Amino acid sequence: MKKPNFLDKLNLPNKTSILLLIVMTVLSVNLISCGTEAPKSDEEEQAVEAAHPGEKVYKKYCVTCHGTDGSMGSNGAFNLRETKLSIEEKIAVITKGRNTMTPFEKVLKPEEISAVAEFTEKFRQ
Repeated sequence: MKKPNFLDKLNLPNKTSILLLIVMTVLSVNLISCGTEAPKSDEEEQAVEAAHPGEKVYKKYCVTCHGTDGSMGSNGAFNLRETKLSIEEKIAVITKGRNTMTPFEKVLKPEEISAVAEFTEKFRQ
């Protein structure tokens, strides 16, 4: 007799249990990956520093969900190419978060938040 697992307690058919487990795993990986990045080489760091001050922050914290051109939309991220938000509204969203977006008030300095909000203006169509 097999030992019951947590999915057996849910009383779901086998295929549904497997599908549920896969969906939960994929969602967990997506949520964990948002805002993380691999370490950069010194040359990559210097190239980013030479660009707009908000670009470094964007590449470190935002590109995973918003993409390199602001339109990726991973994990429910809003398309920055279509936004009608002002700089001040963007600063508020970055600071406090909105919907699935993480608040960055405890992660970034106010000047970094302002810089990344200004940097995202380049994505507007």
